[in-house]
Amino acid sequence: MPRFAANLTTMFPELDLQDRFTQARHVGFSAVELLQPYTESIADIKDWLSCNQLEMILLNTPMGYVSKGERGLACLPGRETDFKEAFELALHYALGLEIKMIHVMAGIVRRRHETKACERVLINNLQWAADLVAEHHIVLMLEPLNPYDVPNYFYSRAIEIAKLLKKIDRQNVKMQYDFYHLQLSQGNLGAGLREYFDVIGHIQFSSVPGRFEPQYGEVNLPFLFDLLDELGYNGWVGCEYRPKFNTIEGLSWAKPYGLGPNNSMS
Repeated sequence: MPRFAANLTTMFPELDLQDRFTQARHVGFSAVELLQPYTESIADIKDWLSCNQLEMILLNTPMGYVSKGERGLACLPGRETDFKEAFELALHYALGLEIKMIHVMAGIVRRRHETKACERVLINNLQWAADLVAEHHIVLMLEPLNPYDVPNYFYSRAIEIAKLLKKIDRQNVKMQYDFYHLQLSQGNLGAGLREYFDVIGHIQFSSVPGRFEPQYGEVNLPFLFDLLDELGYNGWVGCEYRPKFNTIEGLSWAKPYGLGPNNSMS
Protein backbone atom coordinates (compact mmCIF):
# COMPACT_ATOMS: atom_id res chain seq x y z
CA MET A 1 0.00 0.00 0.00
CA PRO A 2 1.43 3.42 -0.92
CA ARG A 3 2.76 5.69 1.80
CA PHE A 4 1.06 9.06 1.48
CA ALA A 5 2.50 12.39 2.64
CA ALA A 6 0.30 15.43 3.17
CA ASN A 7 1.41 18.47 1.19
CA LEU A 8 0.87 21.27 3.69
CA THR A 9 1.36 23.98 1.08
CA THR A 10 -1.87 22.92 -0.61
CA MET A 11 -3.87 20.87 1.91
CA PHE A 12 -5.76 22.30 4.91
CA PRO A 13 -5.87 25.86 3.50
CA GLU A 14 -8.61 26.66 6.02
CA LEU A 15 -6.01 26.44 8.81
CA ASP A 16 -2.93 28.39 9.83
CA LEU A 17 0.30 26.62 8.90
CA GLN A 18 1.08 25.42 12.42
CA ASP A 19 -2.38 23.87 12.73
CA ARG A 20 -1.95 22.08 9.40
CA PHE A 21 0.77 19.94 10.98
CA THR A 22 -1.56 19.00 13.84
CA GLN A 23 -4.45 18.20 11.54
CA ALA A 24 -2.29 16.12 9.21
CA ARG A 25 -1.29 13.94 12.14
CA HIS A 26 -4.88 13.80 13.40
CA VAL A 27 -6.11 12.25 10.16
CA GLY A 28 -3.33 9.69 10.03
CA PHE A 29 -0.44 11.12 8.05
CA SER A 30 3.06 10.41 9.33
CA ALA A 31 4.89 12.54 6.76
CA VAL A 32 4.45 15.95 5.16
CA GLU A 33 5.79 18.10 2.35
CA LEU A 34 6.18 21.89 2.54
CA LEU A 35 7.29 23.44 -0.71
CA GLN A 36 8.55 26.88 0.30
CA PRO A 37 9.20 26.90 4.08
CA TYR A 38 11.52 29.88 4.04
CA THR A 39 9.19 32.38 5.71
CA GLU A 40 9.17 30.17 8.81
CA SER A 41 12.07 29.47 11.13
CA ILE A 42 13.69 26.06 11.21
CA ALA A 43 13.12 25.99 14.97
CA ASP A 44 9.37 26.52 14.61
CA ILE A 45 8.94 23.93 11.89
CA LYS A 46 11.06 21.45 13.81
CA ASP A 47 8.84 21.99 16.85
CA TRP A 48 5.65 21.47 14.81
CA LEU A 49 7.07 18.25 13.39
CA SER A 50 8.24 16.96 16.75
CA CYS A 51 5.02 17.76 18.61
CA ASN A 52 3.02 15.86 16.02
CA GLN A 53 5.49 13.01 15.42
CA LEU A 54 5.77 13.89 11.75
CA GLU A 55 8.58 13.54 9.24
CA MET A 56 9.13 16.23 6.61
CA ILE A 57 10.22 14.57 3.39
CA LEU A 58 10.48 17.28 0.73
CA LEU A 59 10.99 20.97 0.06
CA ASN A 60 11.61 23.01 -3.10
CA THR A 61 14.51 25.32 -3.77
CA PRO A 62 13.62 29.04 -3.66
CA MET A 63 12.05 30.21 -6.93
CA GLY A 64 13.83 33.54 -7.31
CA TYR A 65 11.89 36.72 -8.07
CA VAL A 66 8.37 35.29 -8.12
CA SER A 67 6.84 38.73 -8.73
CA LYS A 68 8.84 38.88 -11.98
CA GLY A 69 7.65 35.45 -13.05
CA GLU A 70 10.65 33.39 -11.98
CA ARG A 71 10.08 29.75 -11.12
CA GLY A 72 13.54 28.57 -10.18
CA LEU A 73 17.12 29.44 -11.06
CA ALA A 74 18.95 26.23 -11.89
CA CYS A 75 18.95 26.63 -15.68
CA LEU A 76 19.38 30.40 -15.98
CA PRO A 77 22.66 31.59 -17.56
CA GLY A 78 24.22 34.41 -15.59
CA ARG A 79 22.38 33.46 -12.40
CA GLU A 80 24.73 30.74 -11.22
CA THR A 81 25.70 32.62 -8.06
CA ASP A 82 22.04 33.27 -7.26
CA PHE A 83 21.29 29.59 -7.76
CA LYS A 84 24.06 28.51 -5.42
CA GLU A 85 22.88 30.91 -2.73
CA ALA A 86 19.29 29.68 -3.11
CA PHE A 87 20.39 26.06 -3.04
CA GLU A 88 22.51 26.57 0.06
CA LEU A 89 19.46 28.05 1.80
CA ALA A 90 17.41 24.99 0.80
CA LEU A 91 20.18 22.72 2.07
CA HIS A 92 20.31 24.64 5.35
CA TYR A 93 16.61 23.91 5.87
CA ALA A 94 16.95 20.31 4.70
CA LEU A 95 19.75 19.60 7.16
CA GLY A 96 18.01 21.39 10.01
CA LEU A 97 14.77 19.50 9.43
CA GLU A 98 16.37 16.17 8.38
CA ILE A 99 14.75 16.27 4.93
CA LYS A 100 16.13 13.81 2.39
CA MET A 101 14.64 15.18 -0.86
CA ILE A 102 15.07 18.59 -2.45
CA HIS A 103 13.13 19.49 -5.59
CA VAL A 104 15.41 21.74 -7.61
CA MET A 105 13.36 24.32 -9.51
CA ALA A 106 14.82 24.76 -13.00
CA GLY A 107 13.34 28.04 -14.21
CA ILE A 108 11.51 29.71 -17.08
CA VAL A 109 13.13 29.91 -20.52
CA ARG A 110 11.41 32.63 -22.51
CA ARG A 111 13.64 32.44 -25.60
CA ARG A 112 13.86 28.90 -26.93
CA HIS A 113 17.09 29.60 -28.82
CA GLU A 114 18.75 29.72 -25.40
CA THR A 115 17.82 26.12 -24.62
CA LYS A 116 21.30 24.70 -25.18
CA ALA A 117 22.94 27.31 -22.98
CA CYS A 118 20.32 26.70 -20.30
CA GLU A 119 20.95 22.97 -20.45
CA ARG A 120 24.68 23.45 -19.91
CA VAL A 121 24.03 25.68 -16.91
CA LEU A 122 21.50 23.23 -15.46
CA ILE A 123 23.86 20.27 -15.80
CA ASN A 124 26.74 22.15 -14.17
CA ASN A 125 24.53 23.42 -11.34
CA LEU A 126 23.04 20.00 -10.66
CA GLN A 127 26.41 18.28 -10.66
CA TRP A 128 27.69 20.84 -8.15
CA ALA A 129 24.57 20.50 -5.98
CA ALA A 130 24.51 16.70 -6.15
CA ASP A 131 28.13 16.49 -5.06
CA LEU A 132 27.48 18.97 -2.25
CA VAL A 133 24.62 16.93 -0.73
CA ALA A 134 25.98 13.44 -1.38
CA GLU A 135 27.57 13.08 2.05
CA HIS A 136 24.20 13.91 3.63
CA HIS A 137 22.39 11.19 1.63
CA ILE A 138 20.03 13.77 0.13
CA VAL A 139 18.43 13.13 -3.26
CA LEU A 140 17.72 15.95 -5.70
CA MET A 141 14.49 15.89 -7.73
CA LEU A 142 13.78 17.25 -11.21
CA GLU A 143 10.07 17.61 -11.97
CA PRO A 144 8.47 18.24 -15.37
CA LEU A 145 5.86 21.00 -15.01
CA ASN A 146 3.02 21.26 -17.50
CA PRO A 147 3.04 24.12 -20.04
CA TYR A 148 -0.48 25.29 -19.17
CA ASP A 149 0.13 26.10 -15.52
CA VAL A 150 3.80 27.00 -15.93
CA PRO A 151 4.41 28.23 -19.50
CA ASN A 152 8.01 28.07 -20.73
CA TYR A 153 9.28 26.01 -17.81
CA PHE A 154 12.52 24.36 -18.90
CA TYR A 155 11.03 20.87 -19.10
CA SER A 156 7.51 19.50 -19.23
CA ARG A 157 7.87 15.81 -20.20
CA ALA A 158 9.37 12.78 -18.53
CA ILE A 159 11.63 11.95 -21.47
CA GLU A 160 13.33 15.35 -21.10
CA ILE A 161 14.20 14.57 -17.50
CA ALA A 162 15.42 11.08 -18.40
CA LYS A 163 17.83 12.52 -20.98
CA LEU A 164 19.07 15.16 -18.54
CA LEU A 165 19.69 12.58 -15.82
CA LYS A 166 22.04 10.70 -18.13
CA LYS A 167 23.98 13.88 -18.83
CA ILE A 168 24.09 14.95 -15.17
CA ASP A 169 25.36 11.46 -14.32
CA ARG A 170 24.81 11.55 -10.57
CA GLN A 171 23.11 8.73 -8.66
CA ASN A 172 21.47 11.14 -6.22
CA VAL A 173 19.51 13.06 -8.88
CA LYS A 174 16.12 11.57 -9.74
CA MET A 175 12.83 12.34 -11.48
CA GLN A 176 9.85 13.66 -9.54
CA TYR A 177 6.85 12.12 -11.31
CA ASP A 178 3.74 14.21 -10.70
CA PHE A 179 0.59 12.61 -12.13
CA TYR A 180 -1.12 15.99 -12.49
CA HIS A 181 1.60 17.70 -14.51
CA LEU A 182 2.37 14.69 -16.67
CA GLN A 183 -1.27 13.97 -17.48
CA LEU A 184 -1.49 17.49 -18.89
CA SER A 185 1.90 17.34 -20.63
CA GLN A 186 1.80 13.87 -22.13
CA GLY A 187 -0.74 11.46 -20.62
CA ASN A 188 -0.14 7.69 -20.68
CA LEU A 189 0.78 7.79 -17.00
CA GLY A 190 0.90 4.06 -16.33
CA ALA A 191 3.21 3.35 -19.25
CA GLY A 192 5.38 6.25 -18.15
CA LEU A 193 5.68 4.81 -14.66
CA ARG A 194 6.87 1.53 -16.10
CA GLU A 195 9.27 3.14 -18.57
CA TYR A 196 10.93 5.53 -16.14
CA PHE A 197 10.50 3.62 -12.89
CA ASP A 198 14.25 3.12 -12.37
CA VAL A 199 14.90 6.89 -12.31
CA ILE A 200 11.79 8.00 -10.40
CA GLY A 201 12.57 9.15 -6.87
CA HIS A 202 9.27 10.68 -5.78
CA ILE A 203 5.59 10.66 -6.78
CA GLN A 204 2.97 13.40 -6.40
CA PHE A 205 -0.64 13.59 -7.50
CA SER A 206 -3.83 15.58 -7.83
CA SER A 207 -6.85 15.28 -10.10
CA VAL A 208 -7.11 16.57 -13.66
CA PRO A 209 -8.73 19.00 -14.21
CA GLY A 210 -8.90 21.16 -11.09
CA ARG A 211 -5.95 19.82 -9.10
CA PHE A 212 -8.35 18.41 -6.50
CA GLU A 213 -8.68 15.10 -4.62
CA PRO A 214 -8.48 11.75 -6.47
CA GLN A 215 -12.27 11.28 -6.58
CA TYR A 216 -12.59 14.18 -9.01
CA GLY A 217 -11.43 14.40 -12.60
CA GLU A 218 -10.52 12.15 -15.48
CA VAL A 219 -7.55 10.16 -14.11
CA ASN A 220 -8.04 6.81 -12.36
CA LEU A 221 -5.64 7.55 -9.53
CA PRO A 222 -6.48 4.42 -7.46
CA PHE A 223 -5.39 2.36 -10.49
CA LEU A 224 -2.05 4.19 -10.50
CA PHE A 225 -1.64 3.71 -6.74
CA ASP A 226 -2.13 -0.04 -7.27
CA LEU A 227 0.40 0.06 -10.10
CA LEU A 228 2.95 1.58 -7.75
CA ASP A 229 2.49 -1.45 -5.49
CA GLU A 230 2.84 -3.77 -8.48
CA LEU A 231 6.09 -2.07 -9.48
CA GLY A 232 7.45 -2.30 -5.94
CA TYR A 233 7.61 1.42 -5.28
CA ASN A 234 8.59 1.98 -1.64
CA GLY A 235 8.90 5.77 -1.60
CA TRP A 236 6.41 8.44 -0.60
CA VAL A 237 3.43 9.69 -2.57
CA GLY A 238 2.82 13.39 -2.04
CA CYS A 239 -0.79 14.61 -1.87
CA GLU A 240 -0.18 17.88 -3.67
CA TYR A 241 -3.82 18.81 -4.21
CA ARG A 242 -6.14 21.66 -3.35
CA PRO A 243 -9.29 20.50 -1.53
CA LYS A 244 -12.32 21.11 -3.70
CA PHE A 245 -14.42 21.90 -0.66
CA ASN A 246 -13.27 20.98 2.87
CA THR A 247 -10.03 19.10 3.42
CA ILE A 248 -11.43 16.63 5.96
CA GLU A 249 -14.54 15.85 3.92
CA GLY A 250 -12.40 15.42 0.84
CA LEU A 251 -10.35 12.67 2.48
CA SER A 252 -12.98 10.07 1.66
CA TRP A 253 -10.57 8.84 -1.05
CA ALA A 254 -8.02 7.96 1.62
CA LYS A 255 -10.09 5.68 3.83
CA PRO A 256 -8.92 2.45 2.09
CA TYR A 257 -5.36 3.55 2.83
CA GLY A 258 -5.92 4.05 6.56
CA LEU A 259 -6.25 7.84 6.41
CA GLY A 260 -9.07 10.19 7.30
CA PRO A 261 -10.92 11.58 10.33
CA ASN A 262 -11.59 8.12 11.77
CA ASN A 263 -8.03 6.90 11.29
CA SER A 264 -6.08 9.24 13.56
CA MET A 265 -2.75 7.90 14.78
CA SER A 266 -1.88 7.58 18.45
